[in-house]
Amino acid sequence: MSSENMKCGMQQAPARSLLNALGFTPEEIKKPMVGIVSSYNEIVPGHMNIDKIVEAVKLGVAEAGGMPVVFPAIAVCDGIAMGHIGMKYSLVTRDLIADSTECMAIAHQFDALVMVPNCDKNVPGLLMAAARVNVPTVFVSGGPMLAGHVKGKKRSLSSMFEAVGSYAAGTMTKEDVTEFENHVCPTCGSCSGMYTANSMNCLTEALGMGLSGNGTIPAVYSDRLRLAKHAGMAVMELLKKNIRPRDIMTKDAILNALTVDMALGCSTNSMLHLPAIAHEVGFDFDISFANPISEKTPNLCHLAPAGPTYMEDLNEAGGVYAVMKELADIGLIHTDCMTVTGNTIGENIKNAINKDPEVIRPTDNPYSKTGGLAVLKGNLAPDGSVVKRSAVVPEMMVHEGPARVFDCEEDAIEAIKGGKIKEGDVVVIRYEGPKGGPGMREMLNPTSAIAGMGLGSTVALITDGRFSGASRGASIGHVSPEAALGGPIALVEEGDIIAIDIPHMTLDLKVSDDELAARRANWKPREPKVTTGYLARYASMVTSGNRGAILEISKQ
Repeated sequence: MSSENMKCGMQQAPARSLLNALGFTPEEIKKPMVGIVSSYNEIVPGHMNIDKIVEAVKLGVAEAGGMPVVFPAIAVCDGIAMGHIGMKYSLVTRDLIADSTECMAIAHQFDALVMVPNCDKNVPGLLMAAARVNVPTVFVSGGPMLAGHVKGKKRSLSSMFEAVGSYAAGTMTKEDVTEFENHVCPTCGSCSGMYTANSMNCLTEALGMGLSGNGTIPAVYSDRLRLAKHAGMAVMELLKKNIRPRDIMTKDAILNALTVDMALGCSTNSMLHLPAIAHEVGFDFDISFANPISEKTPNLCHLAPAGPTYMEDLNEAGGVYAVMKELADIGLIHTDCMTVTGNTIGENIKNAINKDPEVIRPTDNPYSKTGGLAVLKGNLAPDGSVVKRSAVVPEMMVHEGPARVFDCEEDAIEAIKGGKIKEGDVVVIRYEGPKGGPGMREMLNPTSAIAGMGLGSTVALITDGRFSGASRGASIGHVSPEAALGGPIALVEEGDIIAIDIPHMTLDLKVSDDELAARRANWKPREPKVTTGYLARYASMVTSGNRGAILEISKQ
């Protein structure tokens, strides 16, 4: 793919006339054309500053001899979409973003691309597009939000959701909630904990697709603008050297990202997005890969919601490169992987320093000897489920309790806030998977309500939906096969005993095989919740959570 295909020769005179209509000069038309994918909008706090990032990228590209041309990508704010029908439209945008970026890039034959994402589905969607288009590409995100301060402590969006639960439990006043509301989100940027957006921006560095600091430099720091200029310059170097995304996002690079994921304690949503990115480069990523990597990878960071540190603290401690250096020193990183710097991962991290051993624990003093995520299997999740075990309190690592069954998120929230969930219960929320939802809604409202009601150390939650990176506790998602496909989660009845064993990575329904077979014989598929529009089309093509909710054309 080359811009010469659309601007050179007599046959392309009509295209050049349209470039003239854009105000391009002959000198500009001769230069390599670099598409800058801007996810700027005025509804997502993580994106409101991206116009400034884009302008800095344009300067970097122009300084290095390219012609920068901006086109848009959409983005949804999961926090604003949470708790209503809007959340059905969050995950589904990942594929819209990938598809539309592919269309724009190939239709206009850009020589190279700079992707400027920030929030949850925006980052993986653009990584998927980068793999498809496969022209030299650099990522530079909008950067994380600074932590808020309430009652003398650093706080973030997860604190806000839990405050609502505390209010329902009568342990927090309306005035307290208002104080949280006014102070937990003090700046632009992706929310300040190790939630999905920041997880994916950090993993972009681990993949080799972003420069150092991409995941951690706060949105409001001028270092972010300098990073953006350097990204613009770097893409021109990649173009000269013909280094492309598929040269960078190899199988080893994706396994590096999974290893860093375990050390950082990233969002469970990374177990949806890494398989989808791997699929685009032809690597069949099984979520079960997580367990052997987790077993040998120490968890070095406890950022919110797992602990009291935030993205700004990780940045000051040395960032993603410092974490990777710790891991590389014990042989857990493939250091020969190429990156957007034109150097290998090993060359990039060789001088990285861990400046704060409490924010980034050394490998000989980790928070735990195993990684932040685990994939649980058993008769309740034959194809797997995902838990962020670094955010689970010790007393809930092994738990048995009676199922409290709900067929949608709203019913579960009503029961939790109504005081109907008791210590020891296992809340089951089903028919919220990729196909059944449709759209696999995040369950931050119910997990936060459980925590806010003071039940976080005694109640588990299991769903074929997914969780926000801001969720904490014994929250097990992505249960596959999902209920809409007749998975065992569809067969659970009120009061059934569910056994969770995170150390042994099992999730079982303590019901006999004969009883399950009888229930399965009586089970009937539900009518689709949505029959028109994009969600209906998405539901007809989407696969289960264990495959990353990728889209496949039906073979029927």
